[in-house]
Amino acid sequence: MPPQPTIPDAVFQSFEERSDPRAVAPRVAALRAHLASNQLDGFLIPRADVHQGEYVPDCDARLAYVTGFTGSAGLAVLGRDRGALLVDSRYTLQAPAQTDLEIFEVVDTTSTSPGEWIAANFPGGSVMGFDPWLLTPGMLDTLKSALEKAEIRLVPVENPIDSLWRDRPAPPEGPIEVLGHNRTGKPASDKLEELRRAMTEEAADAAVFTLPESLCWLFNIRGRDVPHNPFVLGFAIVPAEGTPTLFLPANKLTDENHTALAGVAALRDKDEFGTALEELAKQGKAVWFDPATAPSRVRMILAEGGARLIEKRDPVLLPKARKNDAELAGMREAQRLDGVAMARFLAWFDREAPNGNLTEIDIVKQLEAFRRDEPTAVDVSFETISGSGPNGAIVHYRVSEKTNRRLIPGELMLLDSGGQYLSGTTDITRTMATGPVASEQKDRFTRVLKGMIAISRVRFPRGTTGAQIDILARQFLWQVGLTYNHGTGHGVGAFLSVHEGPAGISPRYTVPFEEGMVLSNEPGFYREGEYGIRIENLIVVRESDVGDGKFLEFETLTLAPIDKRLIDTTLLDENERAWLDAYHASVRKEIGPLLDAEDRAWLDEATSALV
Repeated sequence: MPPQPTIPDAVFQSFEERSDPRAVAPRVAALRAHLASNQLDGFLIPRADVHQGEYVPDCDARLAYVTGFTGSAGLAVLGRDRGALLVDSRYTLQAPAQTDLEIFEVVDTTSTSPGEWIAANFPGGSVMGFDPWLLTPGMLDTLKSALEKAEIRLVPVENPIDSLWRDRPAPPEGPIEVLGHNRTGKPASDKLEELRRAMTEEAADAAVFTLPESLCWLFNIRGRDVPHNPFVLGFAIVPAEGTPTLFLPANKLTDENHTALAGVAALRDKDEFGTALEELAKQGKAVWFDPATAPSRVRMILAEGGARLIEKRDPVLLPKARKNDAELAGMREAQRLDGVAMARFLAWFDREAPNGNLTEIDIVKQLEAFRRDEPTAVDVSFETISGSGPNGAIVHYRVSEKTNRRLIPGELMLLDSGGQYLSGTTDITRTMATGPVASEQKDRFTRVLKGMIAISRVRFPRGTTGAQIDILARQFLWQVGLTYNHGTGHGVGAFLSVHEGPAGISPRYTVPFEEGMVLSNEPGFYREGEYGIRIENLIVVRESDVGDGKFLEFETLTLAPIDKRLIDTTLLDENERAWLDAYHASVRKEIGPLLDAEDRAWLDEATSALV
């Protein structure tokens, strides 16, 4: 057997096991004692923090602390004698493995909503506590409407977990960086002027921002407060006239920060945000906030203080999604840099995988090392999904030291990863062959590929939404009675979050596509216990050369080979073959000159025309 390759250490990602089901019972016991002493029949534990982000700092990972579940979305309902961990279909395999099933029933929210479960499992007259800083008004309204008929009351309370969590980590202490408009394409003053025009249309005296990506984009700042996203965690209040106020941790602000933000925003400590809302409400102002993302406590403070509420979508989301020329140039550069890393990795993988010595962690470490060779790479954009064989069927699988599996030659390998470069954000999935491929796997891979190509090639009239084109990606699987239980695509930020709204490709996305939006295109197929398949490129919306300016189309940004060994070419039509050959030719042209001779030879073969 060939020797085990030398694998460099990972820097951006760790592999420790973050959950221990044995720790759940004593923590639940302490929380239940609190419920009993405070006349509460239950308590809601959302995964989100006050900012409703996909990633939360360790100090705010309350759901993981109590239940052991570490996924990016979920809600626990804990009663005095029963409990549920409610997750969506991405996590129905992960959640049972991480929690104590004697305490928490794992419930799939695609079939049972939290409100439905509570109404069915708690008697009328029950009192359910919740932290108003952690549930949005939208979530709260939905729950209330489901529980009113069951005569179950929701009451805001101080979060008991915070006082029971004895070894709670400290808040993040990462630096704050103020970007120049050479990188952002537009100074903060221009963005604020555009925002105020939108506020005038709504007769808003002020707008409140709680989403980190909105805050960072609007004021051209970045930070390191959460894993893998260059976020600063804070709040902002923007008046229709006068200077905005940024609420940031005072201990993190440097003299350079104060100088760079002078004239752009007044700075107050993050802890003063609630007081500032009270001051705003007392003036009877008309205040705009997003009920889908702001804390319910924001609504409560404003309403109780006498403000007029304007509850509409965050006005920064859409302008942020429409990348300007500088942001798009940065995103293209990031995909090129990432393409070099991916080509080097895929060539290495092809050499090593057949030897049978690679583990899932080895694969993650090596890919990260190739990315880190680029000096402008500052992080991965999310924890790499490295699923060999049956682990590839776990859609959001996270490899740990406990789950790490050796890749057996002949299995499929699914690798979903991305990088954060100073120029932009990347997200790419490739499924790789490691030996002879079964005919079923080739069939499924090719149907997924056909769906990805259908999205890549489609032209559509302005006003079209992701909900309308999602079927294009699924149609070839549907023809044989198959599908996948995740969205086909999500928005991607420019050196911001790898997952951003408001547009995407799935039945739930109803915001029309506009030029400059960057999205993922990632259909898949999963055979539980056997293998997973996903192919993902990033695409950007641009005006089409047909339709006299009334039509749009996608330009593919990602530059990496798609494994031809997994394709059943008899299932491809002429247009699909032509698209794939042209795509591979562009990869070869853009990436080939940047590789050494050995990797260049591998790329030439990997991107050669289909036969």
